[in-house]
This record gives sequence, structure tokens and C-alpha cells, in this order.
Amino acid sequence: MSKINIFSLGGLNENGKNMYVIEVDKDIFVMDAGLKYADEKMLGIDYVIPNIEYLKENVKRIKGIFITHAHDENSGALVDIIKDLKGVNVYGSKFTINSIKKDFEVNRMSVDSLNIIPPYKTLNFGKVKVFPVSLTHSMPDNFGYALYTKDGVIFYASDFVFDAMMRGYYQTDIGKLAYIGKQGVLCLLAESIYADKPGHTAPNHRIANLIRETLNKAHGRIIFNVLNSHLYRIQELFNEVSKTDRKIVIMGHRLQNIIDEAIMGKYLFINKNCIGDLTNINDDNVVILNSNEREKPYFNITKIVNGYDKFIKLKSTDTVFLATPIYEGREKTFYRLLDDIAKQGVDIVYLSSNQLSHHASSEDLMMMIDLMKPKYYFPIKGEYRAQVSNANVANKVGIKEDNIILKENGYVARFVGGNLVECYDKMPVGDVLIDGDSNDDIGEVVLKDREMLSDNGIIIISATLNKKTKELLAGPEILTRGFIYVKDSIELIDNIKEMCLKIIVDNIHDNYVDYGKIKNNIRESLSKYLSSQTGNKPMIITVLQEI
Repeated sequence: MSKINIFSLGGLNENGKNMYVIEVDKDIFVMDAGLKYADEKMLGIDYVIPNIEYLKENVKRIKGIFITHAHDENSGALVDIIKDLKGVNVYGSKFTINSIKKDFEVNRMSVDSLNIIPPYKTLNFGKVKVFPVSLTHSMPDNFGYALYTKDGVIFYASDFVFDAMMRGYYQTDIGKLAYIGKQGVLCLLAESIYADKPGHTAPNHRIANLIRETLNKAHGRIIFNVLNSHLYRIQELFNEVSKTDRKIVIMGHRLQNIIDEAIMGKYLFINKNCIGDLTNINDDNVVILNSNEREKPYFNITKIVNGYDKFIKLKSTDTVFLATPIYEGREKTFYRLLDDIAKQGVDIVYLSSNQLSHHASSEDLMMMIDLMKPKYYFPIKGEYRAQVSNANVANKVGIKEDNIILKENGYVARFVGGNLVECYDKMPVGDVLIDGDSNDDIGEVVLKDREMLSDNGIIIISATLNKKTKELLAGPEILTRGFIYVKDSIELIDNIKEMCLKIIVDNIHDNYVDYGKIKNNIRESLSKYLSSQTGNKPMIITVLQEI
């Protein structure tokens, strides 16, 4: 009999930042370590990762981090967290680990903790065994993980579809899933993103027909924007282009390296005669393939559209094909990008709401549940409404309502002796905000300061005092940015100077200056005054110096 805790440090009631913890007695198994793209309100923030305080405090109990695939939402946080989890091994498929290695090497990090494991080979961790199973996704070598415990199997299925046409490294081994199901599944954790969509995802995730139609209609260049990790979409593009006389020019070293390695590893099958180079970039029959940066969705295509790319300048005969999803929190960016493309008279092709990504729809979920036959079902990965839709799907195929687990990040589902018991424990969770090359949390205070600067601007008050006599020598001078247009606000500026001068003079006593009181009084008085006069509350900084 075991005591098992299952909880999430990220990924519930949100899209991205996936990290799930399965605790079997004293042993900890971490499933995925993803990031979430920052939304447009997070000024200057590149991406968000989970708070791993619990893992740091219990690092010696962690048996490993098991990565399903190398999409940023599932593996993108590793670069930031692994330094705090010394001695912890990371496991994944060959393609997954090789992709992660590239990020580690770019950040000059050791790759010793990264371990390639083949599918269907059992890993033994004392009383618990981990068995990786191939599942179909837009990236090859995608795994689900079966954890064998005394009380039954816990199966983790983060991203999957059922599609008989996706073979080789994309293929799901349905026979293995059925075999696991017959061994007694205690709990199935399955994704929720498309749980409200009827039917199977296939064939609505395929875009070959749309690519073919675009190739036939376009009379000039096609600029094809895709996620560099969506190898299945890249394969679809090359398959269709190989039927034409067009060449494909691959832009960017990172994308080029991914494609080269995928060809070498036989994950991509490409007619090399289709591949052109920079000399073909202005040919009318060229397809320019570019991708986005890891933490900046739409960055590279936006750079082209705005005229900042050093190789590509848009022409009115071009067609821009956006084969990327609309990221949550970046909807304004996406539709603004469409407007900017349209303003240049360029044709646009993008995925409709009927064209899905490689995630499980309701029938896929029902099929997985039928194969696994779990005692308990835990909807994961998605907004809470999607988790509820997933729960409804499970209920339709016979999972009792009491055996369906709906949680938010941090809340623990506890099993004792193979039965779910009441538990109100909550682990520490939260967002860690990453800005640029800094791996430290930016924090809510800094983010609020950025929002204040963005909305209301800043006022800097500077004054100079005599070091010995404390006499006011210069100032106060007023400098503003992003608040008011000074030339149209002379009277307001004069009033600010008078208020600041009075506060400074009132706090100089017998060669002693109370600098703290001056700064506080200026901030409080100006804040009230400017709010009443302008309706804004700019950031107020007072600089006092002695000479």
C-alpha cells in the first residue's frame, strides 16, 4: 500500500507552464518542465516559468524529470530551473533530448543531466517503474509515461492525437496502450485543450490541402512562418513543394540546424533538390521558410513585415502564410500583424478555427480512456473550463463523477491504498517572470512599475545643496517622460517647482536635511496634485545631491 500525491506546479487553469508532480511515498517524479509565453500586459517579460520552491526543498527525493516532447510549453523551463536542481536527471526521447541539448549549449550549460531513453524500455526506480510509450503529436518521438506503483499504473498523456496516417516516429502504439490498460490503471492524466471539440482531431490538423492551394494560387514568393518544433507541418510543406518547381529557402541558423539534424536522424524526409539558398531569395517561385524565437511569438515574421529584416523586403506580389497558432494573450499582436500585412497589399493565408493543432479532441480522449480504463481520471493542461469539458467527456464514457479530479495548481490529489482520500494540502505555486538573459524572477513589483511607466510616465525632481551649509544651490529642476508635453504645460511645471521648493526648504534645519522626509512628502503631495490636475499618477523620483 502506497501514499501517492499528484499535483501541478503549472499547467492547470492555464495554457503552458506544464509541470506535474507524482509523489509515490518518498519518491518524486516530475512530468515536464514548461514555460508560458508572456501576455501583452507583461511589459518586457519574455516568458513565465513555474515556481519550483517545493522541488528545491526536496531535491534529494527527485528521481527524475520526464519530458514528453521538446515544445516550449513542456520543456522550455529546463534551462532556467536545472541549476537549482543539482543532481537531478532529465529523461526523454532521442529527438527530445537532442533538441533540449541545443538550448543548454546555447546557454553554455552542462548537458550531463540529460538522458536519452528509448520507447518501451522500463526504467527502474526502486519500487516504482517508469515505462515510456510513443504517442502521436506534431513533433516526433513524443512520449507518454506509465508509472507502475504497488497500487496501479499512473499514466501521463500530455499531448496526443490518434491518426493512423502518422507513421514512424509519429506513430502511437495502440497495442501498448491497451496492454497497460489491462494491467490496472489507477489514474490517467490527459490533456484538456480541445476537450470541447466534437469528433477526432484528425484530419483537421492537416494543412497539406491549404499549402497545395496556396502554391497553386500564388504568383510570387511565399513566406511560410511556422514553429521550428512543428516538424510535421514542415514535412507537409516539403511534400507539397516537391510536386512543384519551387525552391525552399530556410532562414535562420536555429531552424536550419533543426532541419539538418531531423534529416540526419530520419525524422524528416526531404528532397534536397527542393532546397535553395540566399541567391534564390528574390525569385518569384521561392518559398521562404522562417520560424519564431522561443520566447517571442511572431517576432521574426513581424520583423519582416516592418521592414527590419536584412534579407527579406516584402513585395506586393508576396503571399504570407502563417502556419502558427494564435497564442493566448497574444491575440492583439496576431491581428495587428494581419493588419500590417494587409496594409502592404500582400496576400495573407492563416489557419482557420477549423484547422486544429495536434491535441486530443473529445473522441481522442474517449479512445484513450477506453484503452486505459482508469479508476480515476485527472484532466490536465488547459483553462479550467477546458478541464471541466474534459471531465464531462470522461463522465460520458463511464467514469464516475466522484472519480474525476478537477484541481488548480498546487492543490494535492492524494491516494492511499489505491483510493482517493480527502486532502486539502496546497503546495507553493506561482509565476516566475523571466526577462531577457536573466534567470531570476523579475517579480510583481517590477512589473507594476513597468505598467505605471507605460500608463502614466515618470517625473524626476532634482536639486543640489551645499554640502557644508545645506543651502539650496540649484533646482528644483523638473524632468518628465511619457507624462505631459512640457511646452504646453508651463503653468503646471511651475506649480510643481513651487511645491517641491517649499517641501525642501521646510525640511532643512540647522545644517541638517531630512532627505527621507523630503522624498516622501514630495511623492505624496505631487501624487495627489497631479492626480487631481491630470487624472494620471506618474512615477515620481526625487534626486538630491550635495556639492
